[in-house]
Amino acid sequence: MTNPSAPVASGVFARRDVVRWGIIGCGDVTEVKSGPGFLKAERSRLVAVMRRNGEKAADYARRHGVPRWYDDAAALIADPEVDAVYVATPPDTHAHYAVQVAQAGKPVYVEKPMARHAPECDRMIAAAAAARVPLFVAYYRRSMPRFRLVERLLAEGSIGTITGITYRFAAPFHASPAQWRVDAATAGGGHFLDLGSHVLDLIDFLTGPLTDVRGNAANLASAYAVEDAVAVSFRTGTGAPATAAWNFAGNPAEDELALTGTRGRLSFSVFGFEPVRLATAEGIQSLDAERPTHVQQPMIQAVVDDLLGLRASPSTGVSARRTSVVMDRVLEAYYGDRSAAFWEHPERWPGRRTRGGDSEK
Repeated sequence: MTNPSAPVASGVFARRDVVRWGIIGCGDVTEVKSGPGFLKAERSRLVAVMRRNGEKAADYARRHGVPRWYDDAAALIADPEVDAVYVATPPDTHAHYAVQVAQAGKPVYVEKPMARHAPECDRMIAAAAAARVPLFVAYYRRSMPRFRLVERLLAEGSIGTITGITYRFAAPFHASPAQWRVDAATAGGGHFLDLGSHVLDLIDFLTGPLTDVRGNAANLASAYAVEDAVAVSFRTGTGAPATAAWNFAGNPAEDELALTGTRGRLSFSVFGFEPVRLATAEGIQSLDAERPTHVQQPMIQAVVDDLLGLRASPSTGVSARRTSVVMDRVLEAYYGDRSAAFWEHPERWPGRRTRGGDSEK
């Protein structure tokens, strides 16, 4: 019997044999993680790439066997042989390009986080709805084999009823050179938006939308102005209480998501590929899963299949917006009103502090 509430594939290209892709922003993230996935996914072709630096765009096209390259996004979007567009630029231009692609009547697949804050997500969703084209977001862990394994174990009741979730992350990013990921105007915040979004979206995928979200953020050891430590509490979609903490100025490194239930415990790395650990009264099992060479390829395949009407993609603009809303709520005390362009006035951020703990003058 069909579940009437199950997501439905868009099927916008149901009568076609293949989906032809263009990429806006063929930078580092597209070299291994995503770009080759468009070439290797079934019934998918990568036909055009764009980068503002024409020489780099041409070099990428040559090395990856892509027929055409552009140094102008509008030209790629207008290309009649490009059916759908992947936006792989930093977050500050996601909404800008996604709206353009939608207005051209083409489906769009956007890198994560979806945007700098929820209002930009709303612009993207509205543009896609008005044009009647699907909008997808690259929260690719929803399709990776190791997390599909976790999904299956939960569905089988391997740990019983979920009664609690914890997540811990630490890394010495405060010692890294400045980059766009810690520029609020470009990224919408710090590493929390870049990495924390993956964790929050994965929990949403495994348990349902998060509720009762509360959080605190601080900058304790980093030269940049954005947050370097975040602590969050919430309830999962199953009602279980949960906590998560990110320390981007911490040693030693940590990365563990643990789901505890009435019959056992599942624990695993979100960003690594160590085996998933299932602990029950019968003992501890280490369960491995396939490691894709190109980690986005399973999600790209899911998006292609959605466009062809074969199955629904697990990550859409609607699901991704939920994660942006959660992050906005968590970071409000640090940045103030995140419904406005808060990045334009860092001197007004209520949570900004010097390393000594005194308010910025």
